[in-house]
Amino acid sequence: MRVVIATALLLLLLLQLIPCVSGEDPTGESSPGGRCVVLRNGSVSVDGLVPVNGSYVCDASSQDDPTQASVQLHVTGAVQSLSTSIVPTTFLPNGTLVTYRGLNVSFNCSSSPTPPSQTLSWGFLGAGPGNKSLASGSGAWLGFWIPDIQPSAMGRYWCTSRSSHSSQGSERITQLLVYYVPVHHPDCLWELVPDPSEVQFNCSWPGAYPEPTLRWAEVHTGPDTTAQDHLYVVGQADSLVVTLNRSRLFDGQILKCIAEHPALMPQETKSCLLTLKSPFPEGKPLVTALEMSDVTLTCTESRSVPPANTTWRRGVDQEEIVPGSKYLVSASGPELRLTIRNVSKADEGVYFCRSENPLAVRELEVLLTVTASVALTGAIIGIFIAALIVGTGVIAAKLVYSSRDRICLGNGFGRMEEERGDVISLVDSEDEVFHDTVPRLPPLTNHTTNAQIHPVPGGGDEDVQPTEPGPEPQEDILEFEDPLQLIKL
Repeated sequence: MRVVIATALLLLLLLQLIPCVSGEDPTGESSPGGRCVVLRNGSVSVDGLVPVNGSYVCDASSQDDPTQASVQLHVTGAVQSLSTSIVPTTFLPNGTLVTYRGLNVSFNCSSSPTPPSQTLSWGFLGAGPGNKSLASGSGAWLGFWIPDIQPSAMGRYWCTSRSSHSSQGSERITQLLVYYVPVHHPDCLWELVPDPSEVQFNCSWPGAYPEPTLRWAEVHTGPDTTAQDHLYVVGQADSLVVTLNRSRLFDGQILKCIAEHPALMPQETKSCLLTLKSPFPEGKPLVTALEMSDVTLTCTESRSVPPANTTWRRGVDQEEIVPGSKYLVSASGPELRLTIRNVSKADEGVYFCRSENPLAVRELEVLLTVTASVALTGAIIGIFIAALIVGTGVIAAKLVYSSRDRICLGNGFGRMEEERGDVISLVDSEDEVFHDTVPRLPPLTNHTTNAQIHPVPGGGDEDVQPTEPGPEPQEDILEFEDPLQLIKL
C-alpha cells in the first residue's frame, strides 16, 4: 500500500532524500518497517506501510536548524464493491432493467466489505433537468420503494458509497425503463385515395411505450373452421396503413387490426374491427304535395361501412341537384333532406337518393305527385257532393214511381218483399177459370169479371203444415168494369 502525506513544514527541507525516524536504512533503501521519502512538491511518500492507524513522526535536519514534525495517519483500506437490486424488473440484452406502469418497485443497495464511517446514497436522473437525491444513510444497506410507478420514473438510478475519512468511494449505475400501453383499443379508420379503385385503411394506437406491433388481417368467417386469417401487413409503429383494391372488398367482409405489446397480459388483446357493409338508403317512396307549397323529401342511410356518400338526383338521367333558391339540401346525422320550394307541376316526377361507398352503389326512388291548390280542391269536392245528392234523389223518385201501384193499394214499401210471392188468377162470374192465353180482346160489354188472389207461402225451406178441413176462406174479389184494366193488371 502507498500513502501520500502532505505537510507545510516539509517545504523548508532541501530537495534531497531525508531519512524518516521509523524504518530508516542508512543506505537509502526501504526496510520492512517502512520508508519515508520527501518529494520535490513537499509531500512525503510512505511505502510498504502496514495498514494500521496511528501517529508517525518525520525528522528533517539541516546544518543550521534541525526540525521534527508529527503526522496523524488514517488507513482506509481497499475500495468496496457495491451491489444493487431493483424488483420487480426484467433484463434486456444490454443490461437495462424494465418494469411496467402501476407496479410497486423496491430499490436496494449494499456494500461489501463494510468500511467504518460509510455513507450510502441513491440518486436519480430522469427526463427533467438536474439530478435528484432519493435516499441516503450510513451502514451496509440502503433501500426505498416507489408505489404505482409511472413513466416519469424512467431514467438512470445510481447508488454511491463514500467514507468520511477519505474522498474515495464507489458507484453503481442502473438504467430503468417503464413500459406502458393505453387503456383504449386501437382505432380502425378508412379514407379514399386519389386512385378511385383503391381504399386505404388505417389502424392507430398512440400512447404506448415502446412502439407497439400492429397487424392488419382479414378474419375468416366461412364454414371451413380450418381456414386461417389472411395477413395483409405488419409493422412496429403507432399507426399502420394498408391499401386494398375495391375488387378485393365485399359485403360482410371483416378486417381486423391487432396490437401486440410486452406490457399486455398474456390473455389480454387489443384490437379493432371493420365489418364492411353496402349502403341501404331508406325513406318514403311516394310523396304528394300541393302546388305553391314547400315539400321535403327525406332519405336515411346509416348501415354502410365505410360510410357512404349520399346525394339527391332528379329524373331518369339522374341529374345531380345543386342547392340554390329552388332546392335546399340539409343533413342531420345519417338523414339527408331535400326541400323543394314553391313546388309546381314542373317539379313532379322521380327523384333518386343515391348512396355510394367502396363496396356498392344503392338508390332510393321517390315519386313526387303535385296536386291542385286547396281552393280548387274544395270546389271539386263541392261539385261531387252536389252530384251525389241529385243522383240519390233521382234514384229515389224512380223507385217510388215504379212501385206506385203497390203504394196505392196501401201496402207501402214494407210488404213489397211479401207481395212478390202472390199469384193473381182471373175468373168470370160463373167461376170459370182461364188456363189458356187469351188470343184477343173480348168485345166491350158490361160483363163483370172476378179476380181471385191466392197467397203463396214464402220461403222454400219451410215445411207446409197440414190444416184441418173447414169452411173455405172468403175470396178477395176485385171488380173491374173495363177488360182493358184487367189486361194491365
